[in-house]
Amino acid sequence: GRYEIRGRLTFETVPRYYIHSVQMFQDGHGSVTVDLAGVTLADSAGIALLVEWQQQARAAQRTLQFANIPEQVRKIIHVSGLQHAFALD
Repeated sequence: GRYEIRGRLTFETVPRYYIHSVQMFQDGHGSVTVDLAGVTLADSAGIALLVEWQQQARAAQRTLQFANIPEQVRKIIHVSGLQHAFALD
């Protein structure tokens, strides 16, 4: 499946995204792509949610890919030392 995230991915919005994503890895098989092009702002809670989704995908034996990662999100990933977890250079 393919999912799009739009707006803020922050401490305030992560619970809403998490609740709506519960079925994301349970429905179907194969790879899941999360398109982040519409993310306008992210913080450490947003990055933590992306890591949680990676763990859920592994547990469901599914492949997870993030597409169109905004530069601001990339910077947080790098500062957090998580670039290898997101396959970023």
